[in-house]
Amino acid sequence: MSIPSLPRRKPGASGRTLAIQEPRAGSPSRSLRVRAAGAWERFMRRAGFEDRREAEE
Repeated sequence: MSIPSLPRRKPGASGRTLAIQEPRAGSPSRSLRVRAAGAWERFMRRAGFEDRREAEE
């Protein structure tokens, strides 16, 4: 009894396409998270937390 060899794969694309997953219900969208991260950075700069952190080091 012989085992047949596996078919040869061709190099290159696998044929799959990367689908952007939809966020689950109730979770924020990517654009909202990006905006929130930017706003948080501005808040930290204005509040002076970065200056204090640099002074401690």
